[in-house]
Amino acid sequence: MASAANPFSVSVSSKPNNSADFFLRVQTPPDSVSLRYSFASPSSIELNSSRGGNLVLSASRGVRSGRIRASSAQVMDQSVAKTDARAPTVVEVDLGNRSYPIYIGSGLLDQPHLLQRHVHGKRVLVVTNNTVAPLYLDKVVEALTRGNPNVSVESVILPDGEKYKQMDTLMKIFDKAIESRLDRRSTFVALGGGVIGDMCGFAAASFLRGVNFIQIPTTVMAQVDSSVGGKTGINHRLGKNLIGAFYQPQCVLIDTDTLNTLPDRELASGLAEVIKYGLIRDAEFFEWQEKNMQALLARDPSALAYAIRRSCENKAEVVSLDEKESGLRATLNLGHTFGHAIETGFGYGQWLHGEAVAAGMVMAVDMSYRLGWIDDSIVKRVDNILQRAKLPTTPPDTMTVEMFKSVMAVDKKVADGLLRLILLKGPLGNCVFTGDYDRNILDETLHAFCKS
Repeated sequence: MASAANPFSVSVSSKPNNSADFFLRVQTPPDSVSLRYSFASPSSIELNSSRGGNLVLSASRGVRSGRIRASSAQVMDQSVAKTDARAPTVVEVDLGNRSYPIYIGSGLLDQPHLLQRHVHGKRVLVVTNNTVAPLYLDKVVEALTRGNPNVSVESVILPDGEKYKQMDTLMKIFDKAIESRLDRRSTFVALGGGVIGDMCGFAAASFLRGVNFIQIPTTVMAQVDSSVGGKTGINHRLGKNLIGAFYQPQCVLIDTDTLNTLPDRELASGLAEVIKYGLIRDAEFFEWQEKNMQALLARDPSALAYAIRRSCENKAEVVSLDEKESGLRATLNLGHTFGHAIETGFGYGQWLHGEAVAAGMVMAVDMSYRLGWIDDSIVKRVDNILQRAKLPTTPPDTMTVEMFKSVMAVDKKVADGLLRLILLKGPLGNCVFTGDYDRNILDETLHAFCKS
């Protein structure tokens, strides 16, 4: 029930005759979210958005269809807004009793209370790498212990790079935790990019069957995507991220000052995921990116803060509705099926993740166009913005059709032997997650981008 003091209302209703469909509406004026869905598992999920922040998820080919609709009253300015550099922006990931905040702002590592409020117990293990440790490890240890002498901090410094995201490196985290006699009240802290976040999170999920952990992402890629949502894991030589767990952090602390030391290539790589959000569900955000790409590349603090916040809001909304990727969350993987094949086939670390995803998005867009689902203006806009972001738009010359097919055959989105893809469909900001497409068109796209 809403009141003047607390203008918040929730209503739940269901259809008669023991239907599995339900309808939920949450209203916090001027924002509202409503959800109608069924317990049937559709084979095709379609996500649509329109101006005003609306999104619609339609499901088909199941016993019943579902529809998710969310709206936000927040209007995205076409110009960068100036914000208080010290006060963090907080984006909430709503997962019931496992909800957690994402803190975004400048100088957050100098505000120890933000980290300390999420530390459980008196023992902390910071997991980082040999690139980030000299820059920020001491600062993080200071933030964890300032005015808090009862907390002791251990650290493990791993080699830097995607090729080290594997079992042998993961064992170094367990070795340190066991040697330090950490217990179930311990907290793991991931300090670094996506590789560190994924491995630390997986270690936290597995050590003593689960300990608390905190994400401190230091790359654009990790800040806008991998640190949010609880996907953790490692690679296998036959496929990327095939071993892992869904395990949520206590909080994500994004100190945008850490981007000051990020190499240009890493910065551009992270922008691939920012662009992705615009393509699949947020057309106004994509338009903002087109107008502000130069500011992002120039590391304009306000532009970066806005891009990070809006990306996190998009990710948080999706994760809150579909934590374990049963349908809607899969749409966040636009270009990733092609991109993961590039990373696996070309060699982990040869291309950065965002570089592979960028080329993969171009391939997904090409396939969408060949299917007649989008017009050529979207194809041109995607190619243009990726080039402006200094990202590749074609896979490496060494990739072959057979290399793509062999890796894609073991992709996580394969179900009952059927490869499902995220493709664009309709106006900008709309996509589908489906296995219902012409296989010959997939072959045409692969042959168009590969020499053999």
